Amino acid sequence: MSFEIPMTIFVFIMTMLVIFWRPRGLNEAWPASIGAGIILLTGIVSRSDILDIIHKIAGASITIIATIVMAVILESFGFFHWAAARLASLAKGSGYRLYWYIQLLCFLMTLLFNNDGSILITTPILILLLKNLRLKPREQIPYLLSGALIATASSAPIGVSNIVNLIALNIVDMTLYMHTAMMFVPATLGLLFMSCLMYVVVKNKLPKTLPNFSDDIEGIFFTKHFHPLKNTISVETKRKRTQFMLKVLLFVFVVRCLLFVASYFSIPIEIVAVLGSFILLVWRWYHLRTNSVDILKKTPWHILIFAFSMYVIIYGLHNAGLTAMLVKICEPIVNQGLFYASFIMGGLVSVLSNFFNNHPALMIGTITLTEMGLDPITLKTIYLANIIGSDMGSLLLPIGTLASLIWMHILKQNKIKVTWKDYLSVSLIVIPFTTVVTLFLLFYWVQMVFA
Repeated sequence: MSFEIPMTIFVFIMTMLVIFWRPRGLNEAWPASIGAGIILLTGIVSRSDILDIIHKIAGASITIIATIVMAVILESFGFFHWAAARLASLAKGSGYRLYWYIQLLCFLMTLLFNNDGSILITTPILILLLKNLRLKPREQIPYLLSGALIATASSAPIGVSNIVNLIALNIVDMTLYMHTAMMFVPATLGLLFMSCLMYVVVKNKLPKTLPNFSDDIEGIFFTKHFHPLKNTISVETKRKRTQFMLKVLLFVFVVRCLLFVASYFSIPIEIVAVLGSFILLVWRWYHLRTNSVDILKKTPWHILIFAFSMYVIIYGLHNAGLTAMLVKICEPIVNQGLFYASFIMGGLVSVLSNFFNNHPALMIGTITLTEMGLDPITLKTIYLANIIGSDMGSLLLPIGTLASLIWMHILKQNKIKVTWKDYLSVSLIVIPFTTVVTLFLLFYWVQMVFA
């Protein structure tokens, strides 16, 4: 045991450093899998542990991948261009109105898909829109940054919007239905507070009026992929495309609702998610007459490797005695009362997330809670406080979540520079206040409804 603790801590720190650094755009699954390989070779994680890990993460990983497949299918339908065109139209020339519609779009995309999928959807939409509007780089940053923050934080209200949340739900033996019942109201109110506070912070940087010049964003995609010999599409065609997009979004919404129905009746939610993705693939084949090879290529399968590898490393830390040490430290805190415990534990996960990313932070925090012998309502409430720290408090720094790392990578690919100064000028004000307010709301909601 003498070498296990320093070895595991060293592997964990080196893995996280490489993930944050991402030399030459290295995919985050590579350092995670190498770190997990080292842990497995040393024998710190046993074969029985591996089976337990697969049992815990399989359903969550399949569900998240299935929802991301839906997002990729939406892209192939031209949803990005359609949504960008709708945003430009709804804004009616107002930069302030555009801010609120972007907030709404990012919130809904995370609820309909997940935070990583939402970033993959909304960031290209916003880049397409803002470049089309010919906004200056300094005018683009507030929209891109506020959109990314709300998209990532919006994984808090429902557990299915974040892979690490889904995995942690399995650990605490909490249903998706119960998570939403306890969390949706306080977290959504917290997000509304966050949007309002961000608006106050960035308002002076937003253009009051938007430039009049704008290409036909939707028409460009449609003529390129469906009718290359046409220069424009008719008003009637645009109306039919809008009806089609709304039907697709309605289908995705129904599948999302069915996940909660399945959870309520103890049906594995991954079955519903996979079935929904399969139906949407068939719908795509019928509409576009194309096979699914391109969808399979675009799907980020590496998320499965990343989730498994990170969990192997966390299990290594657990077996080496980290969670036992944390239990000794945290038990006196938890015993001082639910209010105090929620704030301290939620704050602790926030800090750990910003230093080590929210995936390992929430996993470590959740495993620690399960070993304290807490009664069900206390366990669930403190766990949800940890979720707030993991999904909202983690956004203080741009390295706190996998979604924000993906966001920075997309911006870099599109040659858009958002500095740490730009990020911190908003996050240092917005994130601490939002986290505290949401923790207050959670405590009083639980006391009022579930205590």
